[in-house]
Amino acid sequence: MCPGYADNDQGVTVPPWKIKVVEPIALGPEPERRRALETAGYNTFLLRSEDVFIDLLTDSGTSALSQEQRAAMELGDEAYAGSRSFFRLEQAVRETYGYRHVIPTHQGRGAEHLLAKVLVEPGQLVPSNLYFTTSRVHVELAGGVWTDVSIPEAEDPESTHPFKGNLDLAALERVLAAAAPERVAFVRVEACLNMAGGQPFSLANLVGVRELTRTHGVPLILDATRISENALFIKDREAGHADSTLAGLIREIADLADGAVFSSKKDHFVPIGGLLAVNDDDLAERVRELVVVYEGFPHYGGLAGHDMEALAQGIHESTDERIVRHYVSQSAYLAGLLLERGIPIVVPVGAHAVFLDAKRFLPHVPQEEFPAQALAAALYLAGAVRSMERGIVSGQRGNDPYDGLELVRLTIPRRVYTQEHLAYVADIVTDVYERRELVPGFQMVYEPAHLRFFQARFEPRAPFLEPPREKSRAAAVR
Repeated sequence: MCPGYADNDQGVTVPPWKIKVVEPIALGPEPERRRALETAGYNTFLLRSEDVFIDLLTDSGTSALSQEQRAAMELGDEAYAGSRSFFRLEQAVRETYGYRHVIPTHQGRGAEHLLAKVLVEPGQLVPSNLYFTTSRVHVELAGGVWTDVSIPEAEDPESTHPFKGNLDLAALERVLAAAAPERVAFVRVEACLNMAGGQPFSLANLVGVRELTRTHGVPLILDATRISENALFIKDREAGHADSTLAGLIREIADLADGAVFSSKKDHFVPIGGLLAVNDDDLAERVRELVVVYEGFPHYGGLAGHDMEALAQGIHESTDERIVRHYVSQSAYLAGLLLERGIPIVVPVGAHAVFLDAKRFLPHVPQEEFPAQALAAALYLAGAVRSMERGIVSGQRGNDPYDGLELVRLTIPRRVYTQEHLAYVADIVTDVYERRELVPGFQMVYEPAHLRFFQARFEPRAPFLEPPREKSRAAAVR
């Protein structure tokens, strides 16, 4: 047991905080939920938050601010240029991650956009461990070609490999040997690989990637959005790091890369904000020129001064092992409840979410009928639990074949929900699993041109679930 926190008899880390302010939530009746789902086109992104009881759609911008972050916001300097809040943010990034140049953006995809604009030329490759939706689309809009060099275990939800976020070094070597440096824009490594179920990379693997990129003369860029959780998994799972500090491991990871993008709405706890941090002077200047065009002045990048103050404080809090270990343990707790009941999930359990394996959950629904989308809708109808599809709707491009992972993400916001909330979620998932044969496939009735999972609309191919069983949902909250 690490000093500074305790475990109860169920293995759940006791929160290193207490609750000061609460927000009321309410569970509406099943007919209202069914109407809300139909109005939303069976897309959980299009539900109104007031119609949701437990919101596990995302951990992006949904975490709770600390009292220190709230207090820091009162110091926000809203000057257009030269804001002292920017310089405090810059200092926090340099102290924690070591990067020389700090460019704030309104959120992570703003940083991804700027990076693609300055580094990606038409036809260039971006090798990566799997993909993230917005990261890939920015590269492709710039004319680049996304290239998967993840290890095979990343796409096996039942593999217990401890570092399924690793890159396949042999595959990366083949790509770089054939194309680098002219035809490779950069190599991207994502911490706690989202599309594989929140899976970390090992430090040894990242060292191997760094050596290859140096040999072939291409930049290495981290998607460091969940660097804190990845560092914690290295501490717990990788030999030789058990006695390392979390802050030390975070810095060791960052030092191996030429730069990083951050969606600060995750590890840094803020409701808005992102960062692009680099060491190269020329690259930083080129990015700053585009910040003025797309985001704002380089000293605020689309953020208010009080946003930057909260972000600077959140960066410091993201190195506190007690805080990080608690929210990682919440995913482990929920996963444990589901595994005890035979629910098919991705293992090992990731940091920020539990991922249901929709292919095994709904084996009667073929992938072309969007089983993960159907399952996410069913969880909402059964108990107003909002989750997110991470399967063919998110992963397929145009009419390209897709037979990858088909997951539903139960994402846990940081410092928001209690153990009782998670027990309720487990009961709802179990209820749907027991009635899974009543969940039909979907057909897509509206498809936007890009990132279709945000706005696509669906219809079920058959009657969608029966009315809930006669039992009090309130009794399920224990």
